[in-house]
Amino acid sequence: MQSKISAFFKSTSTSASATASLDNDDLWENKQHDIINTYSRTRPNPNAVPSQPKPQRAVTVVKNKKRSYAQFHLDFGQSDFLLRACPACGIKFTPGDPHDEKSHNEFHKSYTQGIQFRVTSPLELSLFAILCSQFYLIPIPIFLQGWTKERVIPLPGVEAGRTILVAENDPSSHRKKVEEVVRMMELELGSEWILHDLCKVYLFVSQHRVVGCLVAEPIEEAFKVVSGSVAGPADRAKKRGVKTRSTTLQFGNVIFQREVERRVASVSDSDRMEGAIFCDSKPTAAACGIRAIWVTPSNRRKGIASQLLDAVRKSFCTGLELERSQLAFSQPTSAGKALASSYTGTASFLAY
Repeated sequence: MQSKISAFFKSTSTSASATASLDNDDLWENKQHDIINTYSRTRPNPNAVPSQPKPQRAVTVVKNKKRSYAQFHLDFGQSDFLLRACPACGIKFTPGDPHDEKSHNEFHKSYTQGIQFRVTSPLELSLFAILCSQFYLIPIPIFLQGWTKERVIPLPGVEAGRTILVAENDPSSHRKKVEEVVRMMELELGSEWILHDLCKVYLFVSQHRVVGCLVAEPIEEAFKVVSGSVAGPADRAKKRGVKTRSTTLQFGNVIFQREVERRVASVSDSDRMEGAIFCDSKPTAAACGIRAIWVTPSNRRKGIASQLLDAVRKSFCTGLELERSQLAFSQPTSAGKALASSYTGTASFLAY
């Protein structure tokens, strides 16, 4: 009889190994084995001190604790819900926020009344107190008034303040103060054009604050302004017309009539050109250009700008005092045109 095909795939080694494992089991059962216990139980120590449990912290539970509620804002759709713009200095701040209000108050004071010229240190104040205790009447030391080395331009009849000239080679503390003042000027006059390396800066200091600043630069030529391009105070007065509009509201037999009057300014070509100036095409030799001039809002109309211009005429050119008509102004605004016309005494001042 032919064997089955599965017989060809049976392994002889597996059968032999199975037989050997059975023989080993029989030998293990027939032999006598000694089992040794390696574990010994420790006896309790009768003199041992029992460990005390750690004390637990008492947990205090506060019931019915009063909560403090603070109401900050109510949003009713108001336009200045988060930020409010100051009408004087223009800075935006959040009303009710102590940090914002403090920052606004400091900036508002610097903008309207002038930037702090020099902050006196506690050591200087204590030194001044020692001097006052030794002498009854002493003048205020120079270190409490301003810089130790400052270039003051003497002007006759000026008692409310002093004009200080700051040049390029002055100490870094002086130039940093100038940069601080120029940043304040840029809020009204525009940024990144006022100051460069060749400029001379004149600071008007009053009551320990910089209330005015003038930036002058050397130039070679300027152009005379055509007098007809600058409108005088009388020419700037506009005749206004009145336009009436009538509306009628009717509720049954009751009729309401409402009339609204609107004042319309008559705008002419000269009014449109109020911010522009026309100059002569022929250049005129000039040496000093007034690049920018600025006075704090609370100190305007006090002659500070004229005193700054007088200081420029006396000190800009070494050994030479310039005439008023020899000063040139760069792209003046409407207020700058009025100042230049008033100071030079003519509407045909120099511009560059």
